[in-house]
Formats: sequence, C-alpha cells, structure tokens
Amino acid sequence: MNNFLINAGSYLISTIIGLYIIIVLLRFLLQLVKADFYNPVSQFIVKATSPVLIPMRRFIPGLLGLDIASLLLAYSLQCMENFLLFALRDIPLSPLFILWHSIGSLLTLLLYIYFFAILIQVIISWVSPGTYNTATALIHQITEPVMRPARRLLPPFSGFDLSPIVVFVALNILIMFVPVLFG
Repeated sequence: MNNFLINAGSYLISTIIGLYIIIVLLRFLLQLVKADFYNPVSQFIVKATSPVLIPMRRFIPGLLGLDIASLLLAYSLQCMENFLLFALRDIPLSPLFILWHSIGSLLTLLLYIYFFAILIQVIISWVSPGTYNTATALIHQITEPVMRPARRLLPPFSGFDLSPIVVFVALNILIMFVPVLFG
C-alpha cells in the first residue's frame, strides 16, 4: 500500500507541476519565435501564465529579447518538482544536485516539446495537408526555426520533405546526451 501511495503521489506531482512547466516553456518559445499572440492557443498560454509571470517581471527584466522571468519560473518549478519527487522516494537530497539535475530536466523537456511538435506537424501533413487550424499554425511557428536549417541541408526530394528525419535524429541524440551531462 505504501508503494502505491508513493507512486500515486509521484504521478500527481509530475503531472500537475510538469504540465504547468510545459505551458511556461511554451510561453517562452512563443515569445522567442515571435509567434502570433492573437492565436487562441497563445491566448490560453498567456492567461495561464500571466498571474505568476506579471509580478515576477517587476523584479526580473528581460535580457536580449529573452523572457528571463519565464525561464526562471520554469526552472524553479522544475527544482520544486525534483525536490518533491526525491523527498517522496526518500532519496538523499543534495541541493546542488537538484539545481544541476533541474537544468537537465528542463532541457530534456524542451527537446521533447520540439520532438512532439514536429511529430504532430508531420502527422497532420499526412492526414489533412493544407488545412488551417490555429493550433497547427502555432506549431509551425514554433518549429520553423529548427526546421529551416534542416530544409536547407536536405531539400524536398520528389515532393517529400525529409527534413523532419534530420531533426528527429538530432533531437534524439541531444535527448540521449542531456542525462549524461546532467546526471
């Protein structure tokens, strides 16, 4: 019974905090790529993160066009999630390890966001190519800075865009490398 409670608690912590971290990272990415903020999905992300980010921005200014407040919020939430998960499982806590491990967790999550965004984009291009949807437009805006260099490297071949394969390979290599670097 005790193991069930630990697993259920870990699941709830990872799900609730993890989903909010994803929303905060998406807000950072939307600002980074200067996506359409009138898009309904963008509006949801802004409304979900503004209650926390607006007060933080009073003390944490942006730097070189980067929204440092959203990065700091995502990082502190990741640290809190890792702390709670380690404490729940009675893993000895080292503050430096949690801080270092949280950077790796955020980087991995960011890489997975790109991986699944590109995967969704590829599937949609197979299922219903050329249709417009607010969510797919946003996915395209987020993934385009990553896909553009891959398209230059591997242009369309007989009408097939194989550049997502190049990006998938690069993302998977990075996803395998991050845990090696950050433990």
